[in-house]
Amino acid sequence: MDAVKTIQANGLEIAYLEAGSGPLVLLLHGFPDTADTWAELMPVLAGAGFRAVAPYLRGYYPTAIPADGDYSVRTLALDALALMAALGEECAVIVGHDWGASIGYVAANLAPERVRKLVTVAIPHLRVIKPSVKAMWRAPHFLLFQAGRLSEWMVRRGDYAYIDHLYAYWSPDWAVPAADMARVKDALRRPGRLTAALGYYQQLFRELPDKGLQALYRGRTSVPTLSFAGKRDGALDSAIFNDTKAAFTGRYEMVFMEQAGHFLHREAPAVFARELLRFLGAGMA
Repeated sequence: MDAVKTIQANGLEIAYLEAGSGPLVLLLHGFPDTADTWAELMPVLAGAGFRAVAPYLRGYYPTAIPADGDYSVRTLALDALALMAALGEECAVIVGHDWGASIGYVAANLAPERVRKLVTVAIPHLRVIKPSVKAMWRAPHFLLFQAGRLSEWMVRRGDYAYIDHLYAYWSPDWAVPAADMARVKDALRRPGRLTAALGYYQQLFRELPDKGLQALYRGRTSVPTLSFAGKRDGALDSAIFNDTKAAFTGRYEMVFMEQAGHFLHREAPAVFARELLRFLGAGMA
């Protein structure tokens, strides 16, 4: 895997990791992760004949912080589509975890002809996610992150102990490597970076009354899709994935991992890579 590179896309300097050559696979991370979450998978994809590119999402170090503070999922999806073009590709496979999954659904709805296949990890189609007391109980950070500077103080205190809590809560059976946790915390410590990461959650709530955006986010997806869910994910009840098939008009597959949590691509990397390559192997010539 090469060192971090940068490129201009959608008016932003985007940093990314890259490995291999062949059909483009964009790997989109979530919170509080960075592109480094894909470091183990990227050589596997490269060895299978793919060009794996893992960008650091807007606002995440070392990608630029947008001057306008725009963290709309639509804008993030436009970042992904613009990155394809900047890399010299008309289309790509998108693999997204957490926020990256939400971005993938929206990119596929915006430009289905440019998303060859979609692989989503730990987040169901936005069409089936509905605010509820039960959902907020499982994922209280969505509300906790609405308090601006107070939210930032809460995350920072005790050497970012809340980040340790989230990993343990979301993936209760995974011992996060110390070096990985150190990288995540270091990225959030950089000036403006925690504000940016929490800005995703704050903008999501601000957009709830926008009927046009909600129609885009909740529209049925036609792109062939493979979804992964961990049965031990503390962030949500995996049973919600049982209702997702109706959100797709094209090919749709679901893989449940019994002993994995929210970061299942890290917790069971061999199983994840095997299922991913199986799905990518059909119709990619």
